[in-house]
Amino acid sequence: MPYIISSINVNGVRAATGKTGRGMLEWLEVTEADIICLQETRATDEQTRKALAPVLDAGWHLALAEPGTKGRAGVGILSRREPNAVRIGFGSSEFDGLGRYVEAEFDEVTVASVYVHTGEADTPMQDEKYRFLAELGAHMKAQTRDFVACGDWNVAHTELDIKNWKGNIKKSGFLPGERAWVDEMIAAGYVDVVRKLHPDVPGPYSWWSYRGRAFDTDAGWRIDYHLARGAIAERAKQAVVERAPEYALRWSDHAPVTVQYR
Repeated sequence: MPYIISSINVNGVRAATGKTGRGMLEWLEVTEADIICLQETRATDEQTRKALAPVLDAGWHLALAEPGTKGRAGVGILSRREPNAVRIGFGSSEFDGLGRYVEAEFDEVTVASVYVHTGEADTPMQDEKYRFLAELGAHMKAQTRDFVACGDWNVAHTELDIKNWKGNIKKSGFLPGERAWVDEMIAAGYVDVVRKLHPDVPGPYSWWSYRGRAFDTDAGWRIDYHLARGAIAERAKQAVVERAPEYALRWSDHAPVTVQYR
């Protein structure tokens, strides 16, 4: 069946829904998405459900992996139909309790919401990021169903995916090991759906720093991906980054990345 799937790092669900008149709730009122993958909710289950009460009252369903540390991470999946099954984590003793991964089954496809934390080159935080990517990659390779992993990967794959790539060669998010992980997933049969539909062009970027004039000059990063494998990867027909028309109308430092699957 057809799906419209969107992915968005909300940068704190309470803050995003609290921006009345131009916030997340207003976007949810008009989105055509059937499934929405959320990252960095930064809230407990109770707090998230309270923030999203208007859409949950309207019939949306929420699967959530709460943050393991207060105010950090947290991922969820909003869907118009109740999932057939929900799983939090991917069997990792180190990472399953940190609120970085949740997946839900919908008929023939499994959809995952993923948050890969920001690292810092040559630090234990970066080592942790590589461990997370390795375990996540093994889980993704083991999938036998149609599978779409959406999220904030905090990795720009190629020079087309970051405006100032020359200034970030030695920085986390554009390190050779991180970029090689995306190569590895593609070699395993995953399709970077947005890049497939927008080949050989800069971006489309999905994250812009709040500092300086990054948004106004479109000095962004493309770090929010749909990685799809199986028949659904071939069904992707349109992908759009729902960039706010102006800085003042942003409700996150990311923009929703929305893909239509036939």
